[in-house]
Amino acid sequence: MIDVALTAFVTLFVIIDPVGLAPLFVALTQGMSREARNRIGLRACLIAIGVLALFGIAGERLLDLVGIGLPAFRIAGGILLFLIAVEMLFERRAQRREKTVDTQAQDAHAGSHDPSVFPLATPLLAGPGALATMILLMGQQSGDLTAQAAIMGMMVAVVGTAYILFRLSAYVERLLGQTGISVITRLLGMLLAALSVQFVLDGLNNLGLLPGGAG
Repeated sequence: MIDVALTAFVTLFVIIDPVGLAPLFVALTQGMSREARNRIGLRACLIAIGVLALFGIAGERLLDLVGIGLPAFRIAGGILLFLIAVEMLFERRAQRREKTVDTQAQDAHAGSHDPSVFPLATPLLAGPGALATMILLMGQQSGDLTAQAAIMGMMVAVVGTAYILFRLSAYVERLLGQTGISVITRLLGMLLAALSVQFVLDGLNNLGLLPGGAG
């Protein structure tokens, strides 16, 4: 159970990347009062938790409806996560996120703007990678309600960590600096690359394509 919870926390933490989101939160809420920032951060995290929980609970049923097997989704999800890892290692993910933030910041000058639903809740918190990860993790523990509850708890813990960092975002950005954030992002990218390969191996193993049940 501890292994399941730890794997879920690490995987979701790497995918959601609360540390990397902190400076983006600052940019999206620039010029707002501390109270307004806290409200937006809380709303974004609550929405993200709801979306992630929904996909974790009903995601496999949705796959069944469209005729996609869980092993195939594990392989596809692993490839998707590997691409995200490559983006993290070469800073393409940060550039893409910053472009999204810049677009929303420009829109904010035209009038009142609440970034809690978009882009904070989705796609920055509950993006494709995080949604795919929830389906994969919950699918691996199909039928084990205790393990699935642990995964849900870890998802809430990761998003809760993001909320705490949102509240402390200005301090985190000053503490780590651009160099510190870049180093952490690359380390997390390496870890995510290894985890994504494991997802692919699990999918191949489920399909019986690995000799001797390797993976």
